[in-house]
Amino acid sequence: MALIFFNGQAMTGGPFHPLVAEYLVGPVRTAPGHRFFSVRDVCPGLLPDPGGSAAIEGELYDLPLEHLRDAVLPGEPPELELGVIALADGTPCLSMVLRRGELERGVHREITAHGGWRAYLATLGRTA
Repeated sequence: MALIFFNGQAMTGGPFHPLVAEYLVGPVRTAPGHRFFSVRDVCPGLLPDPGGSAAIEGELYDLPLEHLRDAVLPGEPPELELGVIALADGTPCLSMVLRRGELERGVHREITAHGGWRAYLATLGRTA
């Protein structure tokens, strides 16, 4: 089993939530020190930033590693990769993060100020 933080389409109400619903632990926030980006307005990209002060909302799941490998990772966009982050209580966990080099491409809209994917989608008139 592996703890993983989801902050986009796999969260409750999102289109990929049925893939992970049975493994939901509950809502959580990251520790401060993250930036947050919209990837094509399709999914979010989390980026650890030790100099930052933002904490991002999401949900914690406890997934079997085989399920992560076979059901979750194949559906992730190429702009993201598996990384390790810290939750608000200091617990380390896995998360999909912005792939190294993606920030330098300059194509992703920073949405850190929204504090979460649902809040950002609301500004677009959409829900997760």
